[in-house]
Amino acid sequence: MKQQEMPRTPEDMRAELERITQQTQTLSRVLTTRYPVGQTPKETVWTLNKAKLYRYIPQVPPEQRHRTPLLLVFAIMNKPAILDLRPGNSFVEYMVKQGYDVYLLDWGVPGPEDKHIKFDDYALEYLPRAIRKLKAVSGSDEFSMLGWCLGALITTIYAALRPNDGLKNLLLLTAPLDFSDKTAGGFIRWTNDKNFDVDQILATYGNMPGKLIDYGAKALKPVENYIGTYLNLWDNLDNPKIVESWHAMNTWVNDLIPMAGAAFQQLIKDFYRGNKLAEGTLTIRGERVDLANVRANLLNLIALSDHITPTCQSETVMPAFGSQDKTLLKIPGGHIGIMAGSGALKRTWPQIDQWLAARD
Repeated sequence: MKQQEMPRTPEDMRAELERITQQTQTLSRVLTTRYPVGQTPKETVWTLNKAKLYRYIPQVPPEQRHRTPLLLVFAIMNKPAILDLRPGNSFVEYMVKQGYDVYLLDWGVPGPEDKHIKFDDYALEYLPRAIRKLKAVSGSDEFSMLGWCLGALITTIYAALRPNDGLKNLLLLTAPLDFSDKTAGGFIRWTNDKNFDVDQILATYGNMPGKLIDYGAKALKPVENYIGTYLNLWDNLDNPKIVESWHAMNTWVNDLIPMAGAAFQQLIKDFYRGNKLAEGTLTIRGERVDLANVRANLLNLIALSDHITPTCQSETVMPAFGSQDKTLLKIPGGHIGIMAGSGALKRTWPQIDQWLAARD
């Protein structure tokens, strides 16, 4: 809160007391309640284990819609509500209003019984089945797919292994694909530490706890994450728009879920430490993953201030993709901010729309 001059009259004192009371109530509300994220109307069209496929209700007439449906695939260690954060600041809402037939694959929350699920299962079982349902519901044999963070890693694996399955456009957001630079920062800071024993962690917990993943991410920028975010709220308690935005983001950030144990072990050993995808030695269910097999039109979006996925982890693999149509787009902002921050509506979403519309 901004420093105020001391009130000089009883009326000023009463007004100041009322202002402080309102701010205290606002602070208590946003810190102790959940914001209703994910409000864009949708229906569940498919389920498998904990996973669900949502289709968002179209909001424009059929003649104004794009022909190619769009599938959104988020990471496996966070809930996908960040794509539909709040009305007016929702990528899903924006794309639906642009006339896209939008689907979202929600991986769900893995339980102890899911600790053996691997990237193999996500890329060659869950994703292909969801895609088959998307095709049946949409009536289209072709589709576009957007993967964000580890969702981009999974969609890349799928695109390389199933290049003839109808994937027309592949969009990758902050994609962690090449871990050759061990000094780049991000989670490599923790995963390459000799004291980081992934086997012992999983022997203890089964799945990788969401709280540990969250701590690892926040500890990369401790001052900003543990102090700065709350100072920003404190300084803007009189601004309803900023308070609402903070409330929604805080709800999503703290809605933690675990990562399936086998997938986490694979992430550390095969990707972060082994760099098998970029080096062409990764095998998924006996099939070698070769980026040269990717045929879909490719849009690779990089966040210039990304401390989770440093730019080199996404950019350096561009020549390896077999796509004839390849676009690399660098956008100011961080790992989450480029898609869910205040500038996303101006800097990111329209460019995604324009790129897709030109390839519909």
